[in-house]
Parts: sequence; C-alpha cells; structure tokens
Amino acid sequence: MQQPDLILLNARILDPVDGGRPHTALAVSDDVITALGDDREIRALAGTGTVTVDLKGAVVTPGLVDGHTHPASGAELTAGGDLSRCVSLDDVRAELGRAKESLADGAWLHAWGLDPNVFGERAVEAAAVEDVLGGVPASLQLFDGHSLLASARALELAGIDGPRAFDQAAEIVCDTAGRPTGLLLEDAACELVERAAPQPTRAERRERLGRALRAMAASGLTGGHAMDANGDSLELYEELDAAGELAVRLRVAPWCQPGADADAVSRLVQLEERGGQLWSVDGVKLFMDGTIDNGTAWLERPDCHGESTHAFWPDPAAYTDVITSLHRSGVPTATHAIGDAAVRHALDSVAKARAAAPGDVRHRVEHIETVPDDTVRRFAELGVIASMQPTHCCDFTRADHSDNWSRRLGEERAARAWRCRDLWDAGATVVLGSDWPIAPYPPLGVLAGARHRRPSRDLALPPHGPEQALTGMEALRAMTVNAAYAAGEERTAGRIAVGFRADLTAFAVDPVAAPATELHEVPVQLTVLGGRVTHRAASL
Repeated sequence: MQQPDLILLNARILDPVDGGRPHTALAVSDDVITALGDDREIRALAGTGTVTVDLKGAVVTPGLVDGHTHPASGAELTAGGDLSRCVSLDDVRAELGRAKESLADGAWLHAWGLDPNVFGERAVEAAAVEDVLGGVPASLQLFDGHSLLASARALELAGIDGPRAFDQAAEIVCDTAGRPTGLLLEDAACELVERAAPQPTRAERRERLGRALRAMAASGLTGGHAMDANGDSLELYEELDAAGELAVRLRVAPWCQPGADADAVSRLVQLEERGGQLWSVDGVKLFMDGTIDNGTAWLERPDCHGESTHAFWPDPAAYTDVITSLHRSGVPTATHAIGDAAVRHALDSVAKARAAAPGDVRHRVEHIETVPDDTVRRFAELGVIASMQPTHCCDFTRADHSDNWSRRLGEERAARAWRCRDLWDAGATVVLGSDWPIAPYPPLGVLAGARHRRPSRDLALPPHGPEQALTGMEALRAMTVNAAYAAGEERTAGRIAVGFRADLTAFAVDPVAAPATELHEVPVQLTVLGGRVTHRAASL
C-alpha cells in the first residue's frame, strides 16, 4: 500500500450509511481514504512523510456540505454593518447611528440582515431611519437578499425618482404620489443603487472571499453548492484554487434570468466545462419567484395584502422551455421556488422535461417554504431534490405566527412551513443548507435548526412546526450523503469508506447524539479537504 499522506488516530468514525462500524483510525493517500481500522493497524502504515493527527476521541464524519450558499456575493454583502441581530426598529436606528459615526466624509453606509419584522405594522420605508442617517447615502440589504432599503441620498445618486418597468418581477416601491419610499424589490431594482455605490477593488474582493471560505472551513464545512456565478466570481475561485487557497470545495450554478434566449442558454451549457481542482460549474440556477416577506413570491392565493400573485418570469412557459433545453443538454437545474404556485410550476416543468427527453439529470427546487400535501408527494415521484434551509424557519418566523411571513400567509399556509419531515417521509432526497448570507453558514447551526426549529437568538422559545423536525442522523445525512447525491457524487463523496474522497470533519462530541439546543456550541476540532487540513483546533 502507498504511504499515507495523512493518518487520523484516536477517533470515533461516524459514517452516515454504516454508522455502527468500530473504526478508530483512517489513512488518506492522494486525496482518498485508503484504509480504516483501529489505531494500531493504521499507525503501522505511517511513513516518514505521513502527517499523523491524534484526535483525542473526537467524532469524525464526512465533510459537511452547505447545500445552498453564496460565497462570493456573501463576502461582499457582509462587508457592511450587521443588522441581523436587531429585533426592533430602535435597535436598527441605534446600530445605524453607530455606523454613521465611523464613516469618512462622502462614504456610503452599507448594512445587511435587516429583518422586516422590526417595522411591525408600519410600512418598510427609509423614512423610519432618515433622521438617523442625516443625509448619508445608505444601502440596507433586507435579510431575504431580494430587497434593499435605500436612503434618499442613495436614491438621488442612483438617479431613482419614480417607478420603472423591468423585464423581471422587480419594483421600485413608491407612495401614492409616485415618490420612491426607498424600498427596492428584486435584483433589477436593487442593482440600480448597488451600481451607484463605490465598488471595492478586485484585490479587496479576492481577500474577502478567501477569508470567508477559510472561516467556513473552520466552522466544519468542506463543501458548498454555490448558487451564483456573478461578476468575476469564477475567476476568483480559479485564482484561489491555483494558489492553494480555496478552503472549501465548490459546485457552482450560474444564474439564468428571464428573457434568456437560445444563445444565452447555450452559453450557460458551455460554462459547464469550467472548473479546477476544487471547484466546478455544475448546473444552472433559476428563479421562479421572489420572497413571501416582500410580497414577490408566487402563491396560489394572494397573501393578506393581495400580493405574491405572479411568477418571477413574466411568461412562466418560457421558464419551462429553458428547463427542457437544459435537461436535454444534461445540465441539472436548481430553481428558487418559495411559494406553493412556484414550487408546483417548477415540478410541472421538470415533469415535462423528463417526458420530452428521458435521462438521469438531477434537478432541484430550492427553499420550498410552504406547499400542500399533493406537492410534497411529487418530489419523490419526479426524483426532484428538495433543498431546504431550516434556519430560515427558525430565525425569521415565530411559533405563534405573529411574524411578517406567517401573517402574510395566514394560518393554513403558515402551518405547513418548511416541511422537512413530510418531504423526507415521502421519499424525497432532502439537502440542507444555510443560504448564506441570508442566514449564518456554520453547519452545526443548520443541523441544530433542522432538529429543534427554534429561534437561535433564544432557544427557550417554542419551536415552529416541531412535527417537521429531522432526527440527528437524518440531518447529518442531508449535509453529507444527500448533498453528494445531489451533485452526482454518491459513489465518491459523502461517506467515510475506502475509496471515497477524504473530505472530513471532526467534532469534540457526537453531532448526532448531542442535544439539538446545544449542538451549535460543539467545537470543531479538525476539517480536512481532499486530505489537506484546512482547520485544526489549538487543542489538537
């Protein structure tokens, strides 16, 4: 046997498929697990160049994979002030006041994570904070990533003075007199302000991205399904990979926007050839709707404000045609679909694509926040992967349905929130992720949220839909085995077995057995990416 590059000893090996094996050690050569056994027999394989790590009883699982993340855009977005911990408008105003004090003359104030629940019953508009900003150009991203609150000065610099028409379901929200309120809905509108703001240098963006990926590795992540390829993010991944600085393995799905013609779809198919050692373009991301919180989801019945009645694609049939075209080319798709009508149409489109061109192309639906029983059953019937973000339910809704999301939907639809258990029991392949920067990326928080479904800021509060919780082992499978299946890598990744990729995460205690409400505090002892240590705790 070839001399191992890495040996892990004194561990508890936890494979999600065969969790009962008594192995305490493993060996890695050329990025692959080459041996499993006890400490004595694995130690005997070591050579002069072998790196040996005593894990001191830590539990080793397959490397955790975030099933839905935005590394490049997240690294940019989170460079501003963090409003995600603000639970009231007073909190927001205080945070903005502190941020304003540190601004240089003429600088923009950027912040992210603004929760519309802080506005209570009042409208989400910049007037609520203008006096604090004092004429500063400010761009405040709402937590959903689909809306932005811009100050009067920012609107002025962006040349926004009234409503506009867009090719997609986007809007500059205006009052009855046609004056912008500061609220911008969806990318086409938000980009007007984003383009007007000063931009970081390329070197700054590269450094921010590298730093974010290193932090992800330290949290226990070895991989992520990146749901965008905006700007020059592919070139940044390529540079980091070539320099040996890519700390997380990435599977990237570029966006396909409404209006994409045959040439645009062809260019997306050609992008599938791009990649490197630790990253690859694999799939296409599409949007079927926006979000429930800002009234741009696609629901089968309007929300309480009469909103969320339309698809993101002005012509949903055009979306179906694109799905069929990509399916024929063997390209998997991931569709953002939050409302029940959006999810139904996405599934209908996959069914039509499969009927037109049979083949094992693994399509996904992302988010799936509220759906009826007949839709739940169709995921398994069609072989469509259910990509879920349980921390959205935990942190942005409430058990008593007093939050903005639940109030908009009403009791019936709010009671079927994030149906992880029902989808799992129906036979669907459930993959878990964070949707960072919409929610925090540490995977232990995602695993915990799937189990306890409680607000992370106060775990003593009651859970929202506890009947939809997953078990500890199911949650682990959703971020390992199922994530590998979604990527078409179930024969090479997602398990701890000989011949499988050496992407590994080690924890101080068993993440499956640990109480769900304590899981987020479990120390990550070691993260290994392709046999390379990307994080090692000081205690090892």
